[in-house]
Parts: sequence; C-alpha cells; structure tokens
Amino acid sequence: MFEQAFKNIDDVLRKEAGCTTELDYTEQTSWLLFLKYLDDLEQDKATEAKLEGREYTFLLDAPYRWENWAAPRGEDGRLDHNRALTGDDLYDFVERRLFLYLRGFTRKASGPDTIEYKIGQIFGEIKNKISSGYNLRDILDSIDELRFHSQTEKHELSHLYEAKIRNMGNAGRNGGEYYTPRPLIRAMVRVVQPRIGERIYDGACGSAGFLCEAFDYLKAGHNLTTTDFKALQERTFYGKEKKSLAYVIAIMNMILHGIEAPDIRHTNTLAENLADIQDRDRMDVILANPPFGGKERKEIQQNFPIRTGETAFLFLQHFIRMLKAGGRAGIVIKNTFLSNSDNASVSLRKLLLEGCNLHTVLDCPGGTFQGAGVKTVVLFFEKGAPTRKVWYYQLDPGRNLGKTNPLNDEDLAEFVELQKTLAASPKSWNVDVADIDPETFDLSVKNPNGGEEVKHRSPQEILEEIVALDAESAAVLANIRGLL
Repeated sequence: MFEQAFKNIDDVLRKEAGCTTELDYTEQTSWLLFLKYLDDLEQDKATEAKLEGREYTFLLDAPYRWENWAAPRGEDGRLDHNRALTGDDLYDFVERRLFLYLRGFTRKASGPDTIEYKIGQIFGEIKNKISSGYNLRDILDSIDELRFHSQTEKHELSHLYEAKIRNMGNAGRNGGEYYTPRPLIRAMVRVVQPRIGERIYDGACGSAGFLCEAFDYLKAGHNLTTTDFKALQERTFYGKEKKSLAYVIAIMNMILHGIEAPDIRHTNTLAENLADIQDRDRMDVILANPPFGGKERKEIQQNFPIRTGETAFLFLQHFIRMLKAGGRAGIVIKNTFLSNSDNASVSLRKLLLEGCNLHTVLDCPGGTFQGAGVKTVVLFFEKGAPTRKVWYYQLDPGRNLGKTNPLNDEDLAEFVELQKTLAASPKSWNVDVADIDPETFDLSVKNPNGGEEVKHRSPQEILEEIVALDAESAAVLANIRGLL
C-alpha cells in the first residue's frame, strides 16, 4: 500500500512544471511527509496523555494541523470533501498562511535541539513547488494513506524514502552528492564499531545516511534499556549540512528511522574556525563522505592551519580536530589524496600520520559512486597516537559497478572480516610507516601481490595520448575517404 502511495505521488508531481527532477520529487514529498508524521506523532501523544489523565498541548495551532486543513474527516472517519480545501483555496492557504506560520517556529523554539526549531528550519528553507491546488489535493490524499504509528510502518516508509534518495543519487548532475552507497556505509560502521553512550558525528551529512545506519547498527546489536534508547534519541547523533535540500532530507530520513528530533544543524561546517573547537565539542566517532572537488573561498581557508581550496581537505582537518583523543573515524576521500605532491596534500598526510593511527585504507573501485567518475578510498583512523603500520585492502567485486549493478553487502564481507585482524591476503597487505617516504608521505595504493596499482599519469603523458589518438582518428578517416 505504501509503495503505491509513493508511486501515485510521483505520478502527480510529474504533471507539475516546477518539478522536473528526482530532486524536486523528493523535496516536495519530504515536506508533506514531515507534516503527516508530525500529525501522527501529536495524535499519539494526545492519546497517551488522555489515558494518563493529562491534557496535551499541541505544537501546532488548530487551523494548521493536518486533520483540519489537509484531511478533515466526518463522523464516519472518512475524508470530508465539503471541508477539504482544493484548487486555488488550497494553494493560497499553503502559500500565504501555512508556510508563513511554520517558518515562525524558529523564533518560538526554546533551542535548536527541539522539534519546534526543526519545523521552523525546514519551512524556512523549502518552497512549495506544487502550483496546482488540484494536484496538491491528489498528493495530500495519497500522503494521508500513510501511517507512522508503529515501528513496522516507520520501517517500511524508511525503506521507500531511502529508495527515493537512491534514485536522486542516480539522477545525474548533483544528485550523487546526497547519496553514499549504503553497503559501503554499513561496512564503515562495522569497522568503526560505535557504542551506546558515544557521540557520533557527520559534519557533511547529506541525507544523513551515516547517522541512520549507525542508529540501525546500535539498535540491532543490543537489548536496549529505556536509558539506552533515551541516549540514542537525545545524546548520540550530530550532523551539519550546508545545502537546504539535503538538510530537509536528512531530518526526514532520520525521523523515519526513529529519531524524533534529529540534531542536524543547517550551517556551513567549514565556516567554523578550528581554533574555536573546544574539548566539549569533540566527538567519539566520525563517519563521513565530505564533498570533494569544490573550492572554498579565501576567507574560509583562513580557518585552517593547512590552507587549501579543496573542500575535502578542509573537511579532513575539521574531522581530525573534532575527534576526541582515542576517537575513531571512517572518512571517504578521493584516492588522489594519497599521492598528490602539492604542499597542502603532503602537509595533511603528515598531520594524519603523526597525529592519528591510520590503521586501514580501503581502496574502492571505479563505479562505487553512481554519477561520479572519481575513484575513492576510505581512511580509518584513531586519534591520539602516531601511525606505525597501514593495512590496505583493494576492493574488487569481480565485475564493473554501475547503476544496474551497484555495490552490495556481500562485496564488502571479506573486507570487514579481514579488517578485524588486519590479515594479509591477495587483496590486502601491510605497509610499515618506516618504509614511507618522509619527504612526500606518499600513501599510494601499491598491491605487492600483483593487484592493480593506482598510477597517476603526468599531464605530458595525457597530452601525448591525445595526440596519438588524434593521429589514429585522422588515419581512419583518410582510409574511409579512400574507400568512397
């Protein structure tokens, strides 16, 4: 039933001129899902309060509750079509009253950790792109079929929502920045092994995939007490996200996974000066796939001791600083970080090796990230002691990865198992830090067992290949002309 409702919503959104991509479909579905979730949450709390003889104070004033504007019901419990807004009346209510009212919650909230603050933040960032009140009515009717009352219902909805995020990641252009393959995330979580009571952080959280998978891991591995569950809800997961759409999706994704008031901040993480990070701010576990290829402004670069415009390198400095002594991290980064010869790359590798124990490097094959042609590695490290030995694992699923043939959990099973003992194998090996060049700190992936060695061609080699290919093309064309 839920799957059909999601399909119906997308079918209606395709009729809207303002919704042209999977990103738009997910964005518009998100704010509507959030309001339906909020209504179900409030109804459950009101029922609970009534059973206990208490009076429940609703977050939303009566005219703005789902049951009054989106799905008013008659005495028979069915939608009252005479009271349900539609057409221009519905569009005007959403544009001129509902969004303005919800945006004001940021000012009303007692703090950023509250659901009131999240309401204000979400509707301060997002816009309604459904211009037809009739289309909006059709979507509301489909959304109203969804229920958030039981864990089973939330679990099914979270899977459907994850599928939307995955489709968004496969949509090309900038969609991929919102989606890290979940099998890779799950493998990273298993290696880092977060524990109940630890604080887990992602400063570039995108759709909050790392935080959601860490939550699922902690729930599955323990018989949670009431105290444990309260800790997971209130004092475990922390994220920051710069982009508005990703911020909204992250909150909705975490809510569907079971975190009622996610501590996700809408901010540019890199605008924070590293010198201002205090011990109380530091985290036990960091899991992240920071954006790479971006260029930060000079004033942002001033916040970091190693100055560089490369976004991912700034994030890596931030993550090292944010870790507690003894804290663990798993960070995705471009594989060129291991061998780049520029001053920033060399200095950052030196910082990592001398200030942290870089115990594991996972070399990911091309095609791991859909829509992104770059090759990546995952760095696993612990802060507080220098690196003595690095264990490399070269992931080779034995097939070309792509949209129709993505990475799966089985592909990573051997890596997770061998990593426990840092065992040598045809795909894995150890490198002693004493054997690493102290001038360049080059950490290139060089499999001594005959596996693929990552080589980076010089610009001259690339230019020579282009000239050779041009010459071959000219010869082929000359032959064709000769045959005509």
